[in-house]
Amino acid sequence: MGSRNGAVERAVAQSFLDVSAAEKSFGSATVLGGVDLQVAAGEFVSLLGPSGCGKTTLLRIVAGLLAADRGTIRLDGEDISSKPPHRRDVGVVFQNYALFPHLTVAENVAFGLKARKRAATDIDRTVRQFLELVHLTDFADRSVRALSGGQQQRVAVARALAVRPKLLLLDEPFSALDRKLRETMQIELRRLLRELGTTAVFVTHDQDEALTMSDRIAVMYRGAIEHLATPEEIYRRPATAFALEFVGLSSRLAGTVVANEGSTVTVETAFGPLRAPGNFVTGASVLLAVRPERIRVNAPGDYALVARLRDAVFQGSKIQLHFETDGRDQLMVETADLTDGVPAPGTEMKLGWAVPDTLIYPATA
Repeated sequence: MGSRNGAVERAVAQSFLDVSAAEKSFGSATVLGGVDLQVAAGEFVSLLGPSGCGKTTLLRIVAGLLAADRGTIRLDGEDISSKPPHRRDVGVVFQNYALFPHLTVAENVAFGLKARKRAATDIDRTVRQFLELVHLTDFADRSVRALSGGQQQRVAVARALAVRPKLLLLDEPFSALDRKLRETMQIELRRLLRELGTTAVFVTHDQDEALTMSDRIAVMYRGAIEHLATPEEIYRRPATAFALEFVGLSSRLAGTVVANEGSTVTVETAFGPLRAPGNFVTGASVLLAVRPERIRVNAPGDYALVARLRDAVFQGSKIQLHFETDGRDQLMVETADLTDGVPAPGTEMKLGWAVPDTLIYPATA
């Protein structure tokens, strides 16, 4: 937690990468609608969102592979908005790795160093250093075509980092890997970047990947950043209903505010009146939400609603319980504490949780 909190404090105090009011349209379609993004030196920030939300467009604008219609990009205090890609001191790892198939592993890593006319001894030393960092020393003389997907991904990372760019950009580099290898590579890349102190911006649509790797996450939707915060804050207190829905699971109940006590409101739902921290006018349509692991089964809580079980899903270390609801409501519980085993569908169960664990948002159409 200390390193993540420190990264956020540095980001507030001084930005290493500063994207200001970036806009981009393709014809009549607005892809970025004036995005601001600040990243601290040494920080790992993920751009998380569904396809078409603008995250890859923003990454390509920072890399110089695409020109913004408006806005500025500053890196380490320098305005790089009009600089070509090769003058920005930015490394990029693409989704398809973009390795040179006719070159060996070592030659791929050395490519950028040779383009910068480094001395031969410096190139050899740097290539050895980065192949060691990605655990590919024994593969130096092999063709990249003979490597697995995970090994190719590590070569691409080593090649991008060998020139020691000020900023590393990664565009869904793990998307082609199987789940187990992808999870391994996430941990390895995080370790490597922190060891080198590299500033990185990472594009992904995978919420678990973003939660695992990031110091902060920018949740994007329709060309805008909905919420930029630490993984813990985004999961526990998402700023918008979209961020809630996109990051993690949740129980969600529609309702109408029937009382306002200043810092707490009472909302009438299909399961009766429920209270939530917030300040909405009486009569407002709202969405209540709570993370499924915060709900207790047959245990004390601020609520005591009764629901009928629709389905129970055994997931090894936990059990996911889905309850019957009407309309667009969704009532779900995750628990590892069912002493009597997995209950049968149709079982009535008492559910409770604390008022402070309740999230509330304006209802969306």
